[in-house]
Formats: sequence, structure tokens, C-alpha cells
Amino acid sequence: MSVRLLISLVAFVLGLGGARAESLRVCADPVNPPLSTRQEDGFENQIAKLFAEALGEKVEYTWFPQRIGFLRNTLQAKDPETERYKCDVVMGLPAGFELAATTKPYYRSTYVLAIALGKGFDDIDRPEKLFDLPPGRKAKLRIAMFDRTPGVTWLLRHGLLDQGRTYQAMTGDPNVNTAMTLEKEFTAGRINMALVWGPIGAYLALKHPKDFRLLPLKSEPGIRFDYAIAMGVRRDDKALKAKLDALIEQHREAITALLKRYKVPLVDKEGNLL
Repeated sequence: MSVRLLISLVAFVLGLGGARAESLRVCADPVNPPLSTRQEDGFENQIAKLFAEALGEKVEYTWFPQRIGFLRNTLQAKDPETERYKCDVVMGLPAGFELAATTKPYYRSTYVLAIALGKGFDDIDRPEKLFDLPPGRKAKLRIAMFDRTPGVTWLLRHGLLDQGRTYQAMTGDPNVNTAMTLEKEFTAGRINMALVWGPIGAYLALKHPKDFRLLPLKSEPGIRFDYAIAMGVRRDDKALKAKLDALIEQHREAITALLKRYKVPLVDKEGNLL
């Protein structure tokens, strides 16, 4: 046996012995409760862990604030040293999102009206009841609405825009997300209601179960509130997409149970609560 062949064989054997376990490489925001956190206690973190365990792998994160440019800096970005993509999976994207290949949806949620209890509006058990409030009570409404979201259109259509308080959907502070902003504003008494994406509202219901009521908003002509959520991979990664599709089907009941534990409002295609 030649020396060169012997060296090659030794290198091969050593390489096998030192091989790392495969990883489910996830792109995520480190400060986005209740979806994802660096402490890995968000529901997207838990689903990633469930999938990794089913595959006999570990979860490896690339952290980046989920703001403009998130996919460009994570899923579509390569490490300059290794030329390997930084991560392979985004756990939560709207189904059919154009900048990635999306899996089968793994849940459908809707925007909600989050009401602070004990502030004079405990009798509101349907969002539509706001329309017929007498002027005196209506004037006391302080409803958080977020720019570029359907809640603004809904308030305008139903004559409640003057009761709205505008907030930015994406702040310049990567250490504060929408849920955390709402928690602070409710605590300070600056708002008594909010129109917000269901999983974000769930943060309030989970942390303060006796202090908030979440009322689902149903889509209207020209205003869509409910969306199916899927996982995203790069367009050419058909093998990983197929693997994730299979995992979603195999673990659909476990995923639904987990989302319900996190108080995420789940709806069917007609917008009815499940």
C-alpha cells in the first residue's frame, strides 16, 4: 500500500470518527415572543425541537431580527468563510410566500381584538359590538392599531379610526417586538384594546390569562384577517421541503396541541375558531 493511499484512508477514518450530528438549521428572531426567543421557549422553537428529535438531529440557529431584510440575511445568505448557507428553514411564513418555497400549512390563525379586562369593556364579547356603543363609551376606546395591517382598514370602515392609536409594526429596536410593546402600553393604561395578529395576542393571554380576552376577527370583503402559516426553505431545496411536509403531517396533532397551550387562536378556512 502506498504512503499516499494510507494517509487518505487514515484521514477518511478520522473524519468518520469526528463527524458531527446532522442539524435542523433554523433562521429565527432571537426576540420575538411567543414565536421564537434565544432561550428557545417560543412555540416555533418547540416545533423545531419536535422535528429535530423526530429526525434524530439537533436544532442549530442563525439569529437575526425579523425585520426588513430578514430572509436576505439568513435563508438566502452564505457564510463568507465556508460558502455554506447560514440556515435552511424559516419556521413561520405565510403559505405561498413569494420569496421562498413554502411547505404545507401547519396552522391557520387570524387577527384578534385583544381587550383589557376590568377597564369598562368586559361586556364586549364580539368585535362588532364596538360599532353600536353609545358616543360616551365609544369616546373612551383607545385601540392600538399597527401600520400596514388590516386592523387600520377595519377601524376606518366601521367609523372607529378616531379611537385608534397608531404603532409601528416594525420598530427600530431589535430587542422589542410587537407583543412586548403592547404589554407595556396596556400596563401604562395608554390603550384598552388592540387589533393584532393572533399569535402576538396570544402572548398577552398566556402571560396574563385573567387580564385579557381575545376575540377573533372574521374576514370581510376587501379585508382579510386569517392566514395559513407554513415553513419556508430555499426554492431549490425540494428534498428539505418534502421532509418538512412529511413531518407536518406526522405531527399535526402534536403541533395543534402545542399551539393551543400557547393560546394561539386557531381557525378553519372560514375563519371559525377550532
